[in-house]
Amino acid sequence: MFLEIKNENRKGWIEVICGSMFSGKTEELIRRLKRAEFAQQKIQIFKPQIDTRYDALKIVSHEGREITSIPVQNSQSIQLLVDIENTDVVGIDEGQFFDSNLVEVATYLANHGIRVIIAGLDMDYKGNPFGVMPQLLAVAEYVTKVHAICVKCGNLAYVSHRISSSENLILLGEKDSYIPLCRQCFNNTFKKEQ
Repeated sequence: MFLEIKNENRKGWIEVICGSMFSGKTEELIRRLKRAEFAQQKIQIFKPQIDTRYDALKIVSHEGREITSIPVQNSQSIQLLVDIENTDVVGIDEGQFFDSNLVEVATYLANHGIRVIIAGLDMDYKGNPFGVMPQLLAVAEYVTKVHAICVKCGNLAYVSHRISSSENLILLGEKDSYIPLCRQCFNNTFKKEQ
């Protein structure tokens, strides 16, 4: 299944858009999907079912841009729902929230001639690689790392620092829960909190 290629005339690949919160990952995903839609390519868009921050059925950027999507419970659902023969582009938001099989699903779709675009956080709030994202970065043909601006010093942000007291790895939140920090400000803040 991993290496099977069904249609040799269609060229598929994997693109990953990563970075901290407030860096424009979802905005860039929506931009690429809208361009594909404008080019009359057939697209299917997915997001994790747990992400209901702005809308249950749409991917919505912090700036308010939106695009309709299909909420799914796991990566296997994506593979089952994609119409392989009639889809040119698959978009997936919040890749870090999916299970490790997302790598296999993305590879399967790309091997079947589909352009797969995945956006997600590359690091968690502690500055560690987040979920399946490192593996996706390794198999992607194209990687775009976008940056927010550090709210303390104005340098490029490195991580989404959690300012709420929750220690759960997954905490859906916005500016009330996270701030983007550069490496130096994150290290200084993290040391003070310990």
